[in-house]
Amino acid sequence: MRFSVFLNARSMAPEEDRQLIRDLTDHATKAEALGFDAIFMPDHHFNGYMPIASDSFMFASYLAAKLPRMHFGFSVVSVPLHHPVRFVERINILDQLTDGKLMVGVGSGTTPEEMIGFGVNYKDAGAVSDANLALAERLWAKGMEDPAIEIDNGPHKGRVLQRIAPAQYTKGHAPLMPVAMKETSARRAAENGWPAFIPAFTPPQIGGTEPMKHVAKYFGIYRDMLEGAGHAPEVVARALDWTTHTYQCVHVAETDEQAREELEVILRSYQDAIEREAEFNARAESDSANRKTDRTPNALTEDWIGTWCLYGSPETVIEHLKPYEELGIGNILCGTTTGPLSEERLRLGNQTLQLLSEKVMPAFKVREPA
Repeated sequence: MRFSVFLNARSMAPEEDRQLIRDLTDHATKAEALGFDAIFMPDHHFNGYMPIASDSFMFASYLAAKLPRMHFGFSVVSVPLHHPVRFVERINILDQLTDGKLMVGVGSGTTPEEMIGFGVNYKDAGAVSDANLALAERLWAKGMEDPAIEIDNGPHKGRVLQRIAPAQYTKGHAPLMPVAMKETSARRAAENGWPAFIPAFTPPQIGGTEPMKHVAKYFGIYRDMLEGAGHAPEVVARALDWTTHTYQCVHVAETDEQAREELEVILRSYQDAIEREAEFNARAESDSANRKTDRTPNALTEDWIGTWCLYGSPETVIEHLKPYEELGIGNILCGTTTGPLSEERLRLGNQTLQLLSEKVMPAFKVREPA
């Protein structure tokens, strides 16, 4: 089983942004040295959640030059916010720069505030996303002499005459990893031989204390589709190798008691940041076109912790992850910088990296040379 790092820190003020960028660069560098397989980043705008994620492709390109062994992924790109031409161009550039070590998670987005900043209504996000992905496939396939591709999708307009440059490195293009929650998303990944994100909840309840029940259900559906799609064995193996289960917050300490105490400190700070952002979320949801229909539990509840957190001593974390390994999950994505990135939060994140590398990862994988 692979282990990857999810850079998901928050900045609470503009004057904190620069230090956050430097700290996350150091954190990613430490992760590579400790044997982690990949760095994943989100795609967010305006609210201080990963300010560098306003263009994660740019930050990933910078890190790729420093960390050539690493794979890079996105969890996830909010497809409606990206013009399909720029979406395809950025993916192709990073696909080339990483020699194909790239996985692009895709979704329709979760935050009305971000949607209205790009001229998209939240209620239209799913349709704009599906149309953008269809346009992206046409752009990847277009030759110079093929007919022009017309783009007229929500706020995205254009007419492409020649081709996308540069060309992609990966055959077809870099894999687009959906969340395998909807049948259509799971099938898209399976039929293309792509990995998928496996969720630990079933809407409308975004949380709970029985995550494995949901993981097993969604993974089983995806795996059956993948194995029934007629791919060569190596295609199936690679897709399963990177099929990902995500923990928004991973925290490891020497004892379970220490880990729980430190986790609660992390989550209190995280929840404070969420509540500070609530005023702006409310402004974005002031009309029916941008109103959310689901709500995430408070981060200090057992429902949120049970779904989104992995914590404890190394021995407890190993025991927790063994069923996921037995199920066939290929990649564990670890949010190690959740919440505002203070000096103390960074220390705790680095502590988690160290203990995962030294005491947890050896139970699941053979360390690959740097």
